[in-house]
Amino acid sequence: MTVPPSSTADRASAPSAVASAVSASAASESGSGEGSAVPVISCRGLWKLYGGDASADSPERWLAAREAPPSHEQALAAGYVPAVRDVSLDIGRGEMLVVMGLSGSGKSTLVRCLSRLVEASAGEIVVEGQDLRALDERGLIEIRRSKMGMVFQNFALLPHRTVLDNVAYPLEMRGQDRHARRERALEVIRLVGLEGREEHFPRELSGGQQQRVGIARSLAIEPDIWFLDEPFSALDPLIRRDMQDEFLRLQAMLGKTIVFITHDFDEALRLADRIAIMKDGTVEQVDTPDRIVLAPATDYVRRFTEEIDRARVVHAGTLAEALAGAAPAGEPIAAGATIHALARRLVDDTAASYPIAAGDGTLIGTLSRERALDVLLGPRP
Repeated sequence: MTVPPSSTADRASAPSAVASAVSASAASESGSGEGSAVPVISCRGLWKLYGGDASADSPERWLAAREAPPSHEQALAAGYVPAVRDVSLDIGRGEMLVVMGLSGSGKSTLVRCLSRLVEASAGEIVVEGQDLRALDERGLIEIRRSKMGMVFQNFALLPHRTVLDNVAYPLEMRGQDRHARRERALEVIRLVGLEGREEHFPRELSGGQQQRVGIARSLAIEPDIWFLDEPFSALDPLIRRDMQDEFLRLQAMLGKTIVFITHDFDEALRLADRIAIMKDGTVEQVDTPDRIVLAPATDYVRRFTEEIDRARVVHAGTLAEALAGAAPAGEPIAAGATIHALARRLVDDTAASYPIAAGDGTLIGTLSRERALDVLLGPRP
């Protein structure tokens, strides 16, 4: 899904977002809520246990000996720290999956398992049809060089290298010739808005500019899959907002498959196609932002989202009801419009329902005024 770098309401008004919101809502209600038909990344029964004393089985043997997946408490009682527990996910091509949770919930460990920076204790990871856990060292290096980009909270720029040389560094490690890697580095430097700073050193850049260098460096290898672990959390609020805008612009242009880690729910709502909320190493719910706030799957997710202004998150298409006979009179509402953006019409136009149209103008359903007002104002007492 591609999105422009603007507000949540504007972002969702794109035709692709309309289709995604409506289809994802239907998928969620039918019980799937997971990725596209052919996922780029798929994991099943993924575990990562740490610890165990010298007399204990290895985490791998201990897990293999269980007849059923152990609980968090059982793992702790056996001397292990369960960082990731029985996670199954599908991530579709071009999707931005945001993984979030409190500190210690397992979100960073999950990303490191998906990229095999950390070896999982059990489970399956398939990336574009390849069994990631079965790859030898050479195969793993190759898939990382050709398909995966990674950006972390620590920019890890080389202080003695210029912006240009930092961005070109992974291409140098790949063995690309000097001219080709310079051209590619200049291309991505322009892409992230750092043109004119090619010969600056990291110490001469602001925090936001350093983060852009880190993003450019990961983009230099033209990855299909992008892993980002809280890349903006160390930035000041205004710079962070600017970087989110920049990130959305890049995603609209490049259409990468992205796994983005954050602990900031507002950031997740702004960026995500779907959100996975983690607690104690397990995924409590994976769904669109609309469905996360409208239909929390667990009490933990409900408490996680209870302070969110639902009207700024929920889109008309998510509340769409099937057409029954003739469409209601009146100007159709864009399926990607948020309920907050429709507030004045909901107050002024007292019709019982309104027609909803997809991005191409096709009528796709109706919006109940009462249901929309419940989202905007809360249910009647």
